[in-house]
Amino acid sequence: MSGRADGARWTPPLRRRRRGPRWAAQEPTWRQARPALVADALKRAVARPSGNWFVVGASRDVRTGTRPYGRTVGGVEVVLWRSGDGELRAGPGACPHLGAPLRESRVVCGTLVCHWHGLALDGDAPAAGWSPYPVHDDGVLVWVRLDAVGGEAPSERPVVPARPAAGSGVDAVFTAVGRCEPQDVVANRLDPWHGSWFHPYSFVDLTVAREPRGEDDDAFVVDVSFRATRRLVVPVRAEFTAPEPRTVVMRITDGEGVTSVVETHATPLTGEASRQPRTAVVEAVVATSDRRGFAVARAAAPVLRPLMRRTAGRLWRDDLAYAERRWALRSTGRFPG
Repeated sequence: MSGRADGARWTPPLRRRRRGPRWAAQEPTWRQARPALVADALKRAVARPSGNWFVVGASRDVRTGTRPYGRTVGGVEVVLWRSGDGELRAGPGACPHLGAPLRESRVVCGTLVCHWHGLALDGDAPAAGWSPYPVHDDGVLVWVRLDAVGGEAPSERPVVPARPAAGSGVDAVFTAVGRCEPQDVVANRLDPWHGSWFHPYSFVDLTVAREPRGEDDDAFVVDVSFRATRRLVVPVRAEFTAPEPRTVVMRITDGEGVTSVVETHATPLTGEASRQPRTAVVEAVVATSDRRGFAVARAAAPVLRPLMRRTAGRLWRDDLAYAERRWALRSTGRFPG
């Protein structure tokens, strides 16, 4: 751990890495990445309750103003907007009158007004056959509860992972869409062994220090160095857990940025019966540090967010290929095991 705001000895956040083995000469991980181990972790994850909550997008994407925000979840059109006092509202995305796409309508003084015939919806109560959906804004992400899609016992609130204290970090949200199902995205995240092989531009010296031992001890603990440059790295210990069926959380537990999290949420866009499933990956990064200089980073958050999203995008370009390949093999009965 590096000493910072508590007066301990200062240490640099970056470490110079000794020249390691070339990519092809690093220690193979395929023996450790046992298919049955990943499958068991996935099985435990998808069996956990979600309360029928789905991540829709970034909280800051649903703004107070004139334009609503739209998303399809599990084949159901959803429209979201904010009331005049900033409260989140959501409901079916098709106007009950003649089916107009409400995501293309306007918000006037906090009321959603259909642009086809002027039906006004305040989002507080049912109107003209339209009924609101339960929503939750956790300050980083917005969630919607769709009981018909989830099919579980509903819960009052979603399972929101523990994060750094509000206002102490810098958050960014990246979204991408792939041809796969949520379980393929979750399985990708529950295979930490692929990191140094599949993402050598970002990760080196990756070792799984501890594997899950069962339902009560279900974390992958990983020692890994994040690349800043070819020779400069940030070594950390991180823990991967799946608190609900469509979410995997990586939390830094030792090293630079302790308590920082990367939340990967997999939201189905198509219904279960679709032959061409599509899933949105909504990844929230909440970075923090106890270094005195991190206040500068918080002030520069608007500049840092695009860089954070770009980094996530590079990783997900590869990881969606992994998830899509997994789905393609499963859907044709060719998946190993």
